[in-house]
Amino acid sequence: MADLSVEIAGVKLKNPVMPASGTYEYSEMHKNFFTPSKLGALVTKTIFLNPRQGNPPPRIYETPCGLLNSIGIPSEGVENFIKHKLPYLKKFDSPVIVSIAENTVESFLRLCEKIEKTEQADMLELDLSCPNVQKGTEWSANKETLYKIVKEIKDSTSLPVIAKLSPLVSDISEMSLCAEEAGADAVSMINTIKGMAINISKRQPVLGNKTGGLSGPAIHPLAVYAVYSSYKKIRIPIIGIGGISSWEDAVELILAGAAAVGVGMYNFINPLVMKEIITGIEVYLDKNNFKRVKDITGLAVSSQS
Repeated sequence: MADLSVEIAGVKLKNPVMPASGTYEYSEMHKNFFTPSKLGALVTKTIFLNPRQGNPPPRIYETPCGLLNSIGIPSEGVENFIKHKLPYLKKFDSPVIVSIAENTVESFLRLCEKIEKTEQADMLELDLSCPNVQKGTEWSANKETLYKIVKEIKDSTSLPVIAKLSPLVSDISEMSLCAEEAGADAVSMINTIKGMAINISKRQPVLGNKTGGLSGPAIHPLAVYAVYSSYKKIRIPIIGIGGISSWEDAVELILAGAAAVGVGMYNFINPLVMKEIITGIEVYLDKNNFKRVKDITGLAVSSQS
């Protein structure tokens, strides 16, 4: 049997599969499908310092190959998260990655401090690239801003830091390199892509916030390219996210250079998809005589060198 375990920034995961932030609700309901302990890591919905309502409805709109969402990241605030959600997540036998976002450097640092003090988080994912919140993509829109926020946080915390990057830049591989130079322990990519839908009968935008983030199979080739191009430039691990709907999609991202993968929109369609992907990766490795996930990470890149 192949070894599915992987390591991200010194944290060992039993397998390379995790949910993308905000796409998997940790609750008793999931015991009807599979325990979250089967996942390589547990990634939280993005947390802010203070409670927030999110964007006005309608918030989601299905497209032919994906989903537009303008949720706006509603949040119960960090205090409620620490009191009620984080202890529940620690009951499961998987590392906890806390996704965080804020609008200022100072707020980011305060949020990091509060999370670290709990000693219950294994890693931080900096959501620097959500296209439907204030300053959502500005953090990762240029090298100076990206470098500053990553370095400030790395200098203030002992927790491993994952920088979540936006595809809405001229060259995401250069942004990956910038994050690495600033001290990021890993990067995750890609976040959703800004999009829009218009109701032709009402002649107005469908979403309450007018624009939203596109996810799903439509963006998968963009994710593969982002991972592939970044893997050639950086040495830190990459968590590949974007349009994963099957184990084949996950393997494709790993071959492109991802050390682990995050499954997003398809959790809404098939609540068993992450469990199926874990099994599919294992069967693929066994069938092709690979002993571990690391043996195929970036194999499509090295084969072209």
